Parts: sequence; structure tokens; C-alpha cells
Amino acid sequence: MPTYVNPKLCKNNGKCMEICPSDIMFVNKETNFSYNLEPDMCWECFSCVKTCPEHAISVRPYADISPMLSEVTVLRDEKTNRIAWEIKYRDQKTVKKFDFAIRTTPWDSIKVPTGPTLKDPTLNNELLAHEGPHFGTVKGGHR
Repeated sequence: MPTYVNPKLCKNNGKCMEICPSDIMFVNKETNFSYNLEPDMCWECFSCVKTCPEHAISVRPYADISPMLSEVTVLRDEKTNRIAWEIKYRDQKTVKKFDFAIRTTPWDSIKVPTGPTLKDPTLNNELLAHEGPHFGTVKGGHR
């Protein structure tokens, strides 16, 4: 179920882009909203859906979990720390809702860990292993 952004709701805060593990959410500064750059590459983790404070990101459901032409909306409630899923059928009258707890800590309270400082200067080099001026040389000349 690839995600899509409703441009009328998007406030372009960039949270979806920061959290996307497949790096496909894009913030367009000219139009002032985000969008899924490559829906086919979506991991379907719904991290962007869950983190969007404006509820601007929805998913297109597959027929095995909801009827064709239905809409799936995911809403997060920061006060109760719950995610609510709503499936609206194509008749626009039938709505199914379910929710579950998602976390025990407040939103944005977890700090991103920082990695160790690298002491070996070669670890900061952009070259891969065995690349560079010494690769492929043998004593007495080149291979």
C-alpha cells in the first residue's frame, strides 16, 4: 500500500522525509508540500503516515484488506499515544475504524543517537576498500 500526500493538508514540515527508511519522501519547496517520489519503492512501513502531524499522508489499500476504491486514513493521537486506522468504503457511508497503542513515550522525546567519533582518518575517506593508489600493486611493480 504505497503512501500518497494530500497537498491540501500538507504543511511541508519535512518529518516524513526525515523518517522514511527508503528515502523516497520528497519535500518540494516550490509547491510547498511533500510527496512520495517513487511509490513502487515504498517499504509500506507507514512511518511517514504515523509521523505526519497534519494527517496529510494516506495509503492506497490492496483489495485483500479493504474493498476496491476504498480509502484508508491513518490518524495519530498524541494525547493518548494511539494510532487509529479508518477504512472508508466506496459508498462513502460504510466506515470501519480500529486503533492501537503505539508507544509509551511522548512524540519527539526520543533523541537520535550519535555515533562514535572515528579516530582512524582512513575511515572518513570516500573510497571503498581496496580502492586508491595502492590497490593492485605488488612488490616490484604493478599487476
